[in-house]
Amino acid sequence: MAGLGKDTPKVTEIKLHRRSKLLQISFSDGNTFQIPCEFLRVYSPSAEVRGHGSGQEVLQTGKRDINIDHIEPVGSYAIQLNFSDGHNTGLYSWDLLYEYGLHQDKMWQHYLQRLEQVGSSREPS
Repeated sequence: MAGLGKDTPKVTEIKLHRRSKLLQISFSDGNTFQIPCEFLRVYSPSAEVRGHGSGQEVLQTGKRDINIDHIEPVGSYAIQLNFSDGHNTGLYSWDLLYEYGLHQDKMWQHYLQRLEQVGSSREPS
């Protein structure tokens, strides 16, 4: 996915809903997205998840119960998420979060299909 760049609306508010395991992100264009912590974890922008090139992605499994323990701002353009499984690498830029918000339904279906193809599960082992 290409970055949205200078045209991406600015983040106006970020709320973590721990009980429902959702990160709510509001943007200056009026869009508000509720993105599950599990989605953010399995689509982490880290090299550990994305690999170091096309085709090197590592399918994340067993993340159904994942939550976010801490959110760290990175300048005025991104956040770093500290997940309950200890994962905390990868910067979530406003561009990336906006794209995730716009495309999360399609991306989630793709993720579920990949899990099914390899016989894995969202359930922790």
